[in-house]
Amino acid sequence: MIAGVVLAAGASLRMGMPKALLTIGERTFLQHIVEVLYSARILNIVVVLGADVEKIQSSLSWFTGKIVINDEWERGQLSSIITGIDALDDHDISGVMICPVDHPLISQGLLVDLLQAFWKSKKKIILPTFQGRRGHPVIFAKEMFDELRNAPMNIGARIVLHNHPDETQEVPTDEEGILVN
Repeated sequence: MIAGVVLAAGASLRMGMPKALLTIGERTFLQHIVEVLYSARILNIVVVLGADVEKIQSSLSWFTGKIVINDEWERGQLSSIITGIDALDDHDISGVMICPVDHPLISQGLLVDLLQAFWKSKKKIILPTFQGRRGHPVIFAKEMFDELRNAPMNIGARIVLHNHPDETQEVPTDEEGILVN
């Protein structure tokens, strides 16, 4: 099974409000991403919060997954990835799909394509590309969890991608939303 980790811990200083609470249609970014994960049959979902915990948490009464707080959110996105992975009950998990909340323009079809690539290719890292540019969300196999935990905070998960080009499968898509934040 692939779990989902939604990264919603950042301060969103440019926006003036938490990105998780910005809207796309009638839904918040966070709600949209979780609903798309559910629609792709990713049912084990962890939402990682940090800054603005009270505001965001009060908007999550509908959410039935796990909410965790990253007390070190200021250290960067990798700290939230680690917090999310550590919150998973990973004995039944083959990997995790990492979804930054500031990339809400994803579809069920894209997630299904990424999941199929994970199962068919047996690669340890799966990511979408739009016109040759890599985007989000990214799937990391369970075998990558320790390397993510030990990656330098100032470099982040990119170092794991850099270290494993032969274990990375790119999935071309026509969804430009994989790049938009």
